[in-house]
Amino acid sequence: MTGRDRAMRYLKVLGSLGLLAILVSNVWSMSHWTEARGINDDFCYLRQAHLFQRFGLGGLDTDISRDDDHYMAPKMKEMGKPTWNDPTTAPCHSVMPATNKRVMQYPPGTGFVLALFPQGFQVIPLFVLATVAIFGFGLLAIAYSVTTLSILLTSAFADLAVYMMINPTKASYSMAPTMVVCTLIGFLTARLFVKAPQRHRVLLTILLGFLIGLAVNFRVANLLLSAGYFLFFAFAFLGSRKSETVVEGGLFGIAFFAGIAPTLIANTINAGGPLTTTYTEGDAAPPSFDAAVLWSYLTDLQGVLLVLAVAWIVLILRTRRGEGIRQVAFVTALNLFVNLAFFLSHPVVTPYYTIPIAMLSLWSLLFASLVQPAEAGDDVVPRQAATA
Repeated sequence: MTGRDRAMRYLKVLGSLGLLAILVSNVWSMSHWTEARGINDDFCYLRQAHLFQRFGLGGLDTDISRDDDHYMAPKMKEMGKPTWNDPTTAPCHSVMPATNKRVMQYPPGTGFVLALFPQGFQVIPLFVLATVAIFGFGLLAIAYSVTTLSILLTSAFADLAVYMMINPTKASYSMAPTMVVCTLIGFLTARLFVKAPQRHRVLLTILLGFLIGLAVNFRVANLLLSAGYFLFFAFAFLGSRKSETVVEGGLFGIAFFAGIAPTLIANTINAGGPLTTTYTEGDAAPPSFDAAVLWSYLTDLQGVLLVLAVAWIVLILRTRRGEGIRQVAFVTALNLFVNLAFFLSHPVVTPYYTIPIAMLSLWSLLFASLVQPAEAGDDVVPRQAATA
C-alpha cells in the first residue's frame, strides 16, 4: 500500500466517523420526539396505521364509520379540537360523492410503514431506521470516492443528507420513507445508466419502475418523480426505435403501475375509482405562477439544493464524455423541469415539497459521478479504482 492509498483510507475513516457522529446526534434527538404534536397530518397517518393494525390490508378502507373503537376522539381532544367528540369533523378527511364516504385523503404507504411498529412508539423507530438507511448509503458513497476532493465533497453531502432526516424531514411522517426510496432510486439510476451490463439492465429497469411507483404510496406528489424516466424512454425510442428501448420502457411502466397499485386500490375503495383523487379541491388547485412562491423556494434550503443539482447537470454535460453519466444528467434534468414546473406553480409552499426531487437528483448525480470510469484529464469525481 502506497502512502497515498494510506492517506485516502485515513480520510475515508475520518469522513465515516463524522457521518457516524451526526447519526448518533440524530438518533439522540429523535429519541425525545413525541407523537402528540397536534398536527393534522400526523393524526391522519397514525389513524391509517391504526386501521392497518386492526384490519390488516382491510385498513385501505379509511371510511370514518370504521372508527367504532373510538380511536379518533381522544386524539382529536389531545389536539385541542373543540368538536373532538364528532368524528365527522376530523381533519384531512373529506366526503367522496361516488362512495358517499368520509375518507382520509392521504395514500396508504406512510400509514402502512407506521403500522409495522407498536402503537404509541411508531414515529421514532420509523425515522431512526430511515436515518440509518441514509447513513448506509453515505458510507457507500464515501467508499466509492478515490480522490481527496471527492472524499471531502461526498462526506459533506452525506453529512447533510443524514442531518436532513431531522430538518426538514420531520415536518411530515411521509418524508422519512420517501427519503430512503429516493436515495435508493438515485443509486440504482446510476447503476442502470453508467455501469450495468446489458444482462442486468432489464432487472434494474423493472426495479427502478417499481420503486418509483412505490414512492407514490407515501406521497401522491412523488408521482412526479417518474416524469423524467418516462420522458427519457420516450425520447430514446423516438431517437433510435430499437426494440430493446421499447421493451425497457414497457417494463418500466408495468413495474411502475405495480408499485403504485396500493394507492390505486385505496382510491377505488374510498373514492370510487383508481384515478379518482381523495384530495379536496383546495389541494388540487390549478397552476398559477407567483413570484412569492419562487422567492420562498430560493431563500430556503430547497433552493440551494435545486441550484446545486442544476449546476451539477451543467457541469456533467460540459465536461463528461461518457454516455452513461450524460444519460443520468439528461434524466435528472427532465425530472427537475417537470417537478419545478409543478411546485413553482403550486400556491402552497412547505419546507419539504421539493426535497424529494432535489435529493433524488443529487444522489443520482453523485453515484453516477462516482461509478463513471475516469477519462483522461477528467477532474470530476472518478470511479473507485479496482485496487481500492
